[in-house]
Amino acid sequence: MNAAPTAAPAEQTGTAGRPLPIIAVTMGDGAGIGPEVIVPALLNVDTLRGCRPVVIGDAERLREAARILGVTCDIVTIDGPAQAEFTPGRINVVDLGLLPADLPWGALSAKAGDAAYQYIRVAAELALNGDVHGICTAPLNKEALHSAGHLYPGHTELLAHLTGVEEVSMMLSTPKVKVIHVTTHIGLIDAVNRIEPGLVERTVRRGHDAMVRAGVDAPVIGVCGINPHAGENGLFGYGEEETKIVPALEVLRADGIDARGPLPADTAFYLAGRGDYDLIVAMYHDQGHGPVKVLGIEAGVNLTVGLPVIRTSVDHGTAFDIAGTGRAEAGSMVEALRQAAEMSSAPAAAR
Repeated sequence: MNAAPTAAPAEQTGTAGRPLPIIAVTMGDGAGIGPEVIVPALLNVDTLRGCRPVVIGDAERLREAARILGVTCDIVTIDGPAQAEFTPGRINVVDLGLLPADLPWGALSAKAGDAAYQYIRVAAELALNGDVHGICTAPLNKEALHSAGHLYPGHTELLAHLTGVEEVSMMLSTPKVKVIHVTTHIGLIDAVNRIEPGLVERTVRRGHDAMVRAGVDAPVIGVCGINPHAGENGLFGYGEEETKIVPALEVLRADGIDARGPLPADTAFYLAGRGDYDLIVAMYHDQGHGPVKVLGIEAGVNLTVGLPVIRTSVDHGTAFDIAGTGRAEAGSMVEALRQAAEMSSAPAAAR
């Protein structure tokens, strides 16, 4: 277990006097390690320097997690983010009270699956109302979610449905490089077939908007090709770069977006790692995931962009095998919160 600091700053403003973003932290599956990683992460000094976190979950489950961890803190129930107070040792919780008191740790539960759905539903409503500026999700269990009648592949699709968004993109973020994907979990042949100028354009725009929201006023975006050496003027492939990518880049540049490419993927990530690009656009799953895991898997976070707010997630599952033992590490949750804060921004007039 990561030790929770005994003191934390109570300031609610960040750089240039802007308010720190309010981040909704969904508790995930209450039978998993979500509560055990949320408690120390929300007491972490660095977390409270970067954002104002509010848990959407079950207050008593968090108190039980704190007891298991041996952490002393004040877990306070609130009706909404406007009631939250950010002082050292305090965790604010919008308490839905959905979990039974005797819910076992580490066991599949339809009740926990339904509760996880409800946490996300409330977070989405808060986002749509402008009450939170980002969402950070603890892991849910897909089998539990499905057993409760909520038939979604995971957080991404669920949040897209709840916020009325038809298309979102996956972004991987590390301290060295950020990557957004045009396609993700489909076969390589299907990915090449799916890539077309409209999808490339929309993906780049989502990435551009996310970077601007994070405070990069004029992001430099490197767009990978599909074939080796980005086709090398027709030497490799069948002209996919010219037909599927170049038309999108022409439209984007005409709109003032600095999108460069198509780039050979084998050099694009090296250039991004040394700071030439703020964001890399990968055409398919392994083109983006492989380099990111080499450059920064220990600090990588999965983001969903295209929603009304940025959503980040931990890089682990519910870990039923260690849930309730106090052995869960909170580092991934701390990093997910840090990047949720980095990629979100509270409006200047927010309070």
